[in-house]
Amino acid sequence: MIHPIKHFITITRHRHRVMAACFRCGIGWQGLFHDLSKYSPAEFFAGARYYSGTRSPNEAERRRYGYSPAWMHHKGRNKHHFEYWTDFNTLTGYYGPVKMPRRYVAEMFCDRVAASKIYRSKDYDDGYPLAYYLNGSDRRNIHPETGEEIEFLLRMLAEHGEKETFAYIRQWIHE
Repeated sequence: MIHPIKHFITITRHRHRVMAACFRCGIGWQGLFHDLSKYSPAEFFAGARYYSGTRSPNEAERRRYGYSPAWMHHKGRNKHHFEYWTDFNTLTGYYGPVKMPRRYVAEMFCDRVAASKIYRSKDYDDGYPLAYYLNGSDRRNIHPETGEEIEFLLRMLAEHGEKETFAYIRQWIHE
């Protein structure tokens, strides 16, 4: 069954949470433009078709095709995804991860926290984004420094909460 209205509500709620978090981090302008590609036909129709309300529709699309065309579209247009930051490495002769600028690491943090709140709802706690991140660490091809930075921020959230973490990020992105 296709759920365009439910999908629209979910992605809009997610965007609003990310925007609020981005403003708290001092990157409000980025937050205003966060995930606008989700409203494009390439992403929106797949999201409505594979909507469940408890996880990303890209996972269901990936199970069907072996990959997610919507995700391929999304990650290539949104710099807060580490998958965007891949390029040819002239030293190794292979494609590999590139270190992300801090402002996009901060947006990635906001994105992960907001997604966790949307999908976990009442079961959300500040440790969940870190647990989710660590659960997928063996499958992730992220630049080592970027990986350390996002894990540090997620650990700070789990141990010290949002207020302290957002305050830290506001200073950290300008260092």
